[in-house]
Amino acid sequence: MMFVDQIREGLKVVGSDGAHVGTVDSLSGQLLKLKKIDPASGGMHHYLDIGLVVGIEGDTISLIIPAAEAMERWSNESA
Repeated sequence: MMFVDQIREGLKVVGSDGAHVGTVDSLSGQLLKLKKIDPASGGMHHYLDIGLVVGIEGDTISLIIPAAEAMERWSNESA
């Protein structure tokens, strides 16, 4: 995937609608691990498939789906 080398801790993740999804904690294999201290996280780490990433500009990762759908798709486990 062409964006993998640009993914780093602290990047903001937004849906295709521009709404906040989370903040990157790390990359765990093919999954974005989102920080549990992010207000959108509910105090838990969440994981999203990096296949949902459509681009990275500045400090923001954009997804191909809206934020609400991304939050429906995230998992609480890395496996």
